[in-house]
Amino acid sequence: MIQLFINYYETVAVIIFSIGFTTMLLNRNLIKKIIGFNFMDCAIYLFLACKGYVEGRKAPIIIDGVQSMEAYINPVPSGLVLTGIVVSVSVTAFLLALTIRLYYRYHTLDIEEIIVLSKKEED
Repeated sequence: MIQLFINYYETVAVIIFSIGFTTMLLNRNLIKKIIGFNFMDCAIYLFLACKGYVEGRKAPIIIDGVQSMEAYINPVPSGLVLTGIVVSVSVTAFLLALTIRLYYRYHTLDIEEIIVLSKKEED
């Protein structure tokens, strides 16, 4: 229990991820599923940012000639977060475009109704 308060950023990231996962799992509305997906993305970015940060260290930009590795944070998690944000925005745009097309075709955002209507079209 004490570790939860020491690592509170990681705890918050897990809680946000859980909220997003349950939103994706339990909602039938496609827009709510996309929102849950974005919650999960944000939780992962928070977790990576927490793991990449070290108290007392600075961004990896050489200032005043200090080149010791112990003076700077690891830049890889920051790069992963930036790359993930770009991919997440692209995937979200694709999902929203797909949702719009499904709405125009079936006039609903309920995934269960879309499945039933699509099976009726096949018959």
